[in-house]
Amino acid sequence: MAKGTGDKVEGKWDETKGKVKETAGKATGDRSTELEGKKDQVKGEGKQAWGNVKNAGQRAKEAAKDATR
Repeated sequence: MAKGTGDKVEGKWDETKGKVKETAGKATGDRSTELEGKKDQVKGEGKQAWGNVKNAGQRAKEAAKDATR
């Protein structure tokens, strides 16, 4: 499994959770919950991006290793 996969999964979870919170906040008129949901979505997007960076680094490392063989 790629090193960044865990971060990507956590990020997707945070993003999904945030969408639910945002929708619930809008439906109930709870601005605080709506904003918390948006924050969770941004946090999730960041984690997913970090997972992508980790995976790209791992691929680059493996490619360099293969090139030296």
